[in-house]
Amino acid sequence: MRLLRSTDLALRLLMRLAVAGESSPTTREVAGDMDVPYTHAAKVVAELQHLGLVDARRGRGGGLTLTGKGRTASVGALVRTFEGEGDVVDCEGAAPCPLHTGCRLRGALRRAQEAFFAALDPVTVTDIVRDPTGPLLLGISRRPHDA
Repeated sequence: MRLLRSTDLALRLLMRLAVAGESSPTTREVAGDMDVPYTHAAKVVAELQHLGLVDARRGRGGGLTLTGKGRTASVGALVRTFEGEGDVVDCEGAAPCPLHTGCRLRGALRRAQEAFFAALDPVTVTDIVRDPTGPLLLGISRRPHDA
């Protein structure tokens, strides 16, 4: 299974904020650190803010911070939210599959997808930034005095 770019960015952004400490990077700084377009990062930040996982403050002294809910958020739930509940394959698209009524593949893929999500359900954002990941993230993140 391949994650959408927005899902990947949301996870990396939450990880980055989980190790930010006292600093509150801006969306533009995070986009630069992650080498993604600002507009894409802004959309992801807006969704994370809507979910209550990130606080975003504008202006002088503003920036992004991870909320308590963001620290304890289930990675599985987050991936489900960003990926959506759709099937892995589109059996009913513009050219519906002729095997649709008797196919076993669709059900097997759906079960595999659910197993993927279920494996991520008990994992939290805090879990994925534990050593050695957290220190590595700090090493590659731009510091305010480095900008």
